[in-house]
Amino acid sequence: MAIINVRINEEDKKVFNHICDELGLSMSSAFNMFVKSMIRMGGLPFETKLENFDITTIKAIEETEDIIAGKVKRPTYKTTEELFSALDKEE
Repeated sequence: MAIINVRINEEDKKVFNHICDELGLSMSSAFNMFVKSMIRMGGLPFETKLENFDITTIKAIEETEDIIAGKVKRPTYKTTEELFSALDKEE
């Protein structure tokens, strides 16, 4: 095994370490993944990141997951006219 020293500023190291932790990786494993992928692809191989959604998007995703899981019952409509009528009543 070879050892490579990398110099980065302290704040970048903290953020990088946090992201690695969130992904379940050590910093060393992340670097090794990057090196292997770069060798295999012959260049910059991939982008791995955490999604940074705003609160509105997170709530919409959670609501969608609840609907899919059957936790939330939504009304159904037989025609588009029924749907538009119901939407008009919501205003």
